Amino acid sequence: MERSTATDPGTGPGTAPVPGRADAVVIGGGIIGASIAFHLAEAGVPGVLLLERERPAAGSSGKPIGGVRAQFSDPLNIRIGRRSLEAWRAFAARPGADIGFDGVGYLFLLGDATELALFEEGVATQNALGVPSRIIRPAEAAALCPYVDPDRIAAAAYCPTDGHALPVAAVRGYLRAAVRHGATVRTHCPVTAIDTSGGTLGAVRTPYGAVRTGTVICCAGAWSQQVGAMAGVRLPVTPLRRQIALTGPLDPPPPRIPFTLDFASTAYFHNDGAGGLLLGLSDPRQEPGFGRDFDREWLEPFRAAVARRAPALATVPAGHGWAGLYETTPDNNALIGESPDVRRFLYATGFSGHGFLQAPAVGELVRDLYLGREPFLDIGPLAASRFDGPAGEPGSAGVRPEAHII
Repeated sequence: MERSTATDPGTGPGTAPVPGRADAVVIGGGIIGASIAFHLAEAGVPGVLLLERERPAAGSSGKPIGGVRAQFSDPLNIRIGRRSLEAWRAFAARPGADIGFDGVGYLFLLGDATELALFEEGVATQNALGVPSRIIRPAEAAALCPYVDPDRIAAAAYCPTDGHALPVAAVRGYLRAAVRHGATVRTHCPVTAIDTSGGTLGAVRTPYGAVRTGTVICCAGAWSQQVGAMAGVRLPVTPLRRQIALTGPLDPPPPRIPFTLDFASTAYFHNDGAGGLLLGLSDPRQEPGFGRDFDREWLEPFRAAVARRAPALATVPAGHGWAGLYETTPDNNALIGESPDVRRFLYATGFSGHGFLQAPAVGELVRDLYLGREPFLDIGPLAASRFDGPAGEPGSAGVRPEAHII
């Protein structure tokens, strides 16, 4: 199998002919595709080819908040998050890159008894699975994050082992390591068609040639529905714009704080690494679509939300920012599995904002699915077929709603 000629998978040219054959074609050069390519190549799988239509991390992976946590309500997400956290902490040794991991913890602010009861249940599940989260009183939350007004919350949920890292550095670290292990990376190389016959894959077509293959792994993020459709596979993924803003350096500089979120409103903030803060909110008014233009309309509900929890931030300046796409599913849980209709069409997508934090474990899971190994976790409940019931939406049999979402 031809090795990539690019010394840096993040900048390599895409006009070179693609290999005529590949054992596995990974579609998508974001954090999920990069992790899968690395794990496959590291395991000795020959002929791993990753195709990215733009540059690595050009889509959602280049614009997430970089949070990594195991504080979830669904036991599957807790186990995936915990295993991924172990990999993020060890990333400098394997695969070998500095991703700026900062273990500041995650702090969920809870406004009333209903939210507290939900998180008490979540903490009990997390603790049973080895996650050291706990419910803390308002005064302790304010000590961890001085912006928080303890009189305006009922309690908080805190896990000291969570934190945040640099997504683009992680993507590049995975891809460089994948190339070292023999994978080929082609950037600026979109997939234009996927040939199938009788439920069997034949080839992936690109502007630079066709690649004969028996395995396709769809990791195309917000564009996964279109990629799946090329092979006749239904992947219920909907794009939804999310935005953040950066304050720029503040005077005085902010204290080192946990990744802090108001659960009710989804407003969040954390240190940006440059003497300021990163601000964000999952704006409920946002309509589905592929628009990625940054605007400031969402700052109004953000400021209203933080005024109720951290009043000092209600007037903090918001400088530049960006907009990216969540790849959402009806139950806000990922799609991981193999199509029952097209053999060896694998997929890992629809992470609904959790792709970066879950990427290391997902790379392991898809590697084991490809190799026919027993994975550390049964991914059957995450199959896209859970939406194949009459409704195809939450409420159908098998749907797994995740409560701890942003």
